[in-house]
Amino acid sequence: MKENLRIVLADDHALVRAGFRALLQSLDGIKVVAEAENGAQALELIERHLPDLVLMDIAMPGLNGLEATARAARSAPEVKIIILSMHANEEYVLQSLKAGARGYLLKDAGLAELQLALESVSSGQTFLSPAISKHLIDAYVERTSDGLEPFSILTSRQREILQLIAEGTTTKEIAQKLGVSVKTVETHRTQLMQRLDIHDLAGLVRYAIRLGLVTA
Repeated sequence: MKENLRIVLADDHALVRAGFRALLQSLDGIKVVAEAENGAQALELIERHLPDLVLMDIAMPGLNGLEATARAARSAPEVKIIILSMHANEEYVLQSLKAGARGYLLKDAGLAELQLALESVSSGQTFLSPAISKHLIDAYVERTSDGLEPFSILTSRQREILQLIAEGTTTKEIAQKLGVSVKTVETHRTQLMQRLDIHDLAGLVRYAIRLGLVTA
């Protein structure tokens, strides 16, 4: 593994960050340069520090780990990202890899698995937690082989608005947060429903929960 591997740790739970930081500090050649509690902050820290690697929680408020990963992959492609998740779910895994993540690590991983993930990804390989078996990936690919997943055809702004809607943010609050008009948000919401073939807000919330953008 590269000496002095510089890492940004992104998770909205302080205790989870503390646990991973303790594990990381027990390894030689690892330095945690910054911690983020949401996707937007993670992107700021990636731009500021240009770390070698980011450990990115998949479900964070405001801007989730999937969308933050996709944006970081475009703005800083040299920074490698490992998604952190509680779920050994093939849909989460494939969406993470499509977003540009180099690895997918379950949060209950032990020190040896964490070290293997860091070594693999830092050397240019892809790492998936052993609990994510090959047949889950094969099943997902077979199920989606007839075309793009609906989530992948949404724009970055539509995905962001989808998460905010699912978190219970009002149309006016979304407009203020993103610096756009209420009408623009309403237009995005209409396009979301059309592209996903979902025609009520409850359906959008259920879809976001299924993708892991928000928790139930």
